[in-house]
Amino acid sequence: GILLCLVAGALAGAGSAPIKIMKRYDYEHWAFVSSLLGMLLLPWLLAYALCPNLGDAISQVGFHAYLKAWLCSFAWGFANVLAGLCLVRIGFSLTVGILTGIGLPIGILVPMALKGSGQFADAPPLFSSTGFMVMAFAVLLVIAVALMALAGIEREKNNGSNLKKTESSKIGILMAVLAGILQVGLSFAFVYSQGPLVAALKEAGASETGAIAGTWAATLPGGALVNILFTLSILIRKHSFKKLLTAQDFLLSAAMGIAFIVLIYAMGNGMKMLGPLGASLGFGIYQGMQTLSAQGLGFLSGEWKGAVLKTRLAMIAAISLTLLGVFGLA
Repeated sequence: GILLCLVAGALAGAGSAPIKIMKRYDYEHWAFVSSLLGMLLLPWLLAYALCPNLGDAISQVGFHAYLKAWLCSFAWGFANVLAGLCLVRIGFSLTVGILTGIGLPIGILVPMALKGSGQFADAPPLFSSTGFMVMAFAVLLVIAVALMALAGIEREKNNGSNLKKTESSKIGILMAVLAGILQVGLSFAFVYSQGPLVAALKEAGASETGAIAGTWAATLPGGALVNILFTLSILIRKHSFKKLLTAQDFLLSAAMGIAFIVLIYAMGNGMKMLGPLGASLGFGIYQGMQTLSAQGLGFLSGEWKGAVLKTRLAMIAAISLTLLGVFGLA
């Protein structure tokens, strides 16, 4: 379970790597292709392949479970759109720092305060010895993320980026805060709906892994709708559908969609394997590894070349604290 959550976080952090080598695609092209494949087509294809009597099993689950899942998924999809706009307004480091710094404690602590479905309903209380230990590591991870964001901002200042508090940057920060709150919807869509869905799918003959695949297919439509319709509207407005025929960029975007489906399956299975506390621990390990993976990609791509020693030391300290936090949760 720990290994699967680490794999999911690594894929999430490095998931944007193919964008760096695309030749013609803009945001709306790769986001449309990867969202259509990774959030809609592939999940349902795999669900049908792995879950016998999928339609009958899904129809047995009450609408209330789907409503919770779709609302959480919709919130996460909206956060994706906001995050993309924030990257333009306030830059990568500040956007990722705010998103992760806000999302981490929410995703770790809420499932202990408001119990999830299925096995997650048996999570220990937030104000218990276990809860206090989890809170301590959550605080450690938030401190690490704040250090990363500050180091990234200093690096951008040293490289000549303009980070003055203009009206645009203020709006960008507010958008990033909202996105940070809403981004936990991906985890919550699974945590708060998987109980009845997994039970119904397993009763219909699916394996544990197959049932989780079916659960993701049934819970993702809310987020898929937001991402696909938003990018489709940009394609229509710009009349830029022809660019979608660029073979290399299409395949790279498809790889991003495949990476997404692998990471959510890894995260879902990892959370389940970690037991009643898996919703909190799995999310913490996943998010911690995501930040490490993203920063590692930045180092490899030369983003930190020329950074002053003080900034490098701050980032090393942040990475060390993140490793300690992830290790502690594990």
